[in-house]
Amino acid sequence: MQTTSLRKGENIGLATAPVVLAVSVHGLAADVSALLLGTDGRVRSDDDLVFYNHPAQDGVSIAGPVVTADLVRVPADVDRLVVVVSADPLQPGAVFTRAPLLSITQTGLPGRSFTAPDFTSGETVVVLAELYRREGGWKIRAVGQGYASGLAGLATDYGVDVESEPDAAAAPLPTQGQRNPTPVQPTVALSTVERVAPGLLSPARQANKALVDRAITNQRAAVYLILDHDLHMEELYESFAVQAFAERVLALSATLDDDGTVPVVFSSGREPFLEEIRLDNYRGRIGQLHTQVDWGWGNVADAMRRAVGHYQESGAADPAFIVTQVGDEPWDKAEVRSLLQNTAALGVFWLFVGFGRGKLAFYKNLNASASATFTNVAFYDASKNPGSVPDERFYAGLVDAFATWLRP
Repeated sequence: MQTTSLRKGENIGLATAPVVLAVSVHGLAADVSALLLGTDGRVRSDDDLVFYNHPAQDGVSIAGPVVTADLVRVPADVDRLVVVVSADPLQPGAVFTRAPLLSITQTGLPGRSFTAPDFTSGETVVVLAELYRREGGWKIRAVGQGYASGLAGLATDYGVDVESEPDAAAAPLPTQGQRNPTPVQPTVALSTVERVAPGLLSPARQANKALVDRAITNQRAAVYLILDHDLHMEELYESFAVQAFAERVLALSATLDDDGTVPVVFSSGREPFLEEIRLDNYRGRIGQLHTQVDWGWGNVADAMRRAVGHYQESGAADPAFIVTQVGDEPWDKAEVRSLLQNTAALGVFWLFVGFGRGKLAFYKNLNASASATFTNVAFYDASKNPGSVPDERFYAGLVDAFATWLRP
């Protein structure tokens, strides 16, 4: 039977039956493991890490490089399974360069395989794929995300209690709105990223460089993120494009804000849904949250009001930098203009970031007329695929107008 190769981010349906996931690694001793996660993206207990010392749990088993998941036996409170391959910790300095190959087999269905792009940043762990529930069945998504934090760091992100060196314990993160009145130097923020979220260290460095180049490294701001949850965005959520975008905004927040947390508001057809993405929970966070939100029709004004309300309630003294991702024209254009005008005196800066396949002329032309200029508004076109924009150019687009607005 012919095998079909999956692209990174692609997903396919599975039968509710045993599925075999075989991992092949070239030139590196590696261990394969699996994580059983609840709807919150975390394990229910430490037993949900399935690996060579605990080879079976609730229908999921490990035998060398092979994971077998009997989807009929997986408990209802398990929302997804993550397949992970990690460099053998007994080989100091071992990292992935060539990406592992994942083969996916189910009786009666065509064979599938997935090979992620090769790695170049010292990755020691790769999340190869995730199996997740969807509309009463199961699907599998090709992930191919590498991390440099080791299996222990990845397990901790998913809620597994692992032993760590005494000096590696992460300091508690401040809560939103409790800001240090003394500016925190960027090196402190970057050391926090390296300790808590090493996978974001490279984009955080690029974000910090963008701030340094614009002489605003000592400026603090409460960073917010509004995400378009219209139906036309479904493909971009499924392909991890929105998750990747949120991670880059979080990396900027780590060098601009001081609490490692970005409040996220989903703009949909009903009441806006507000949650947060943090340095210690960001992996897969957007995918976990957006499934709790109905698809909508461009109701961005309500989402903007929700973000401003949260900012005012927090009592923050620093300005708000609200990154608003938009994929199409709003239907409430008059309301959006009114909100922009009314928030100018509140210390709120709006950056509309366009990506998707819709029309964006309204946002592009907000400051086109000299008689209707908004001093606290800018637009950045991140293209249909913001993931293809290099970090240096991406962060320049994010902070250029904000830096100008900050200067007296």
